[in-house]
Amino acid sequence: MTRVLEWADTDLVTSMIELITAPSSLGLRPQTPGHEPGAWRAPAALLEAGLAERLRAVRVVELDHPRYDFEPQPGTRIRNGRTLRAYSMKLAEAVAAALATSRFPVVIGGDCSVLLGCLLGARRGGRCGLLHIDGHSDFHHPNNYDTTASLGSVAGMDLAAATGRGEPILTHWPQVGTPLVADEDVIQLGDRESDVAGPPDDWIPVMDSAIVGLTAQQVLGLGVDQVAKRVIERLDARGLDRVWPHLDLDVLDGEVMPAVDSPGSPGLDFTQLSGLLAKLVRDGRVLGLDVTIYDPELDPETAYAGPIVECLARGLAHHPEEVKTR
Repeated sequence: MTRVLEWADTDLVTSMIELITAPSSLGLRPQTPGHEPGAWRAPAALLEAGLAERLRAVRVVELDHPRYDFEPQPGTRIRNGRTLRAYSMKLAEAVAAALATSRFPVVIGGDCSVLLGCLLGARRGGRCGLLHIDGHSDFHHPNNYDTTASLGSVAGMDLAAATGRGEPILTHWPQVGTPLVADEDVIQLGDRESDVAGPPDDWIPVMDSAIVGLTAQQVLGLGVDQVAKRVIERLDARGLDRVWPHLDLDVLDGEVMPAVDSPGSPGLDFTQLSGLLAKLVRDGRVLGLDVTIYDPELDPETAYAGPIVECLARGLAHHPEEVKTR
């Protein structure tokens, strides 16, 4: 379903945001037998909290809630693998359509698997880097876990899949091939589980890859101004003029954001996160954004929906007037 919204006093700063809701929990494993994880409910909760109005979105495109299978699907050891491929291609169409009309797509998941559809849609316009802002590296893939012992859950392997590691069902894509993004074009921010090697302001490798990252400890130590500066310098060095940020809300400290499937510390607070987003978006290379992993079932009073909305509104208040489509 598509809703077109009109604002009498819309200004150019916020007039181009298109909200795309992707209510999917396909990439998460069930925490309780027979019960689908609740992250798919996040888009409705955030819309109810006024997200479209605060962002002054000109359109809201609402994708369907896909069926969640508790049993393995044929031909794949990825949980909901076949459904995820189809859903990712549907999401890619929505993202590509928004970019083609020079809008700024803000995709509200759901779980981290929505990253694949977002990147696929962005890549149809050419090379695109990735800012992976997440409290975990999400780098599980068949070479570092036993696929016969358990199904792979894409919410814990989205970065691996995006960089071409894993089953072809989620790594080889029409028009783009593989990978969706080269290792060298990825920056990971906020992993709280990696050991910091070297000086506190050095990029660290993500697993055994050419991906560079700053841990949660490094991000907090440097401060968001310096982190944004480092990111922009890296984008310059790589010659990237298009980049897609993936935001997993578990990058926030569990003290301020417990309504995620894997909360923890250390992490950012809402003010730090909105400040980081604003500085990155203001640089002019950010094409859009996906936001994932808020679970309203872990927040029965929806106490955290409002702060998430305000954080995004502050972080996206100064996105560029033109979206690059080269």
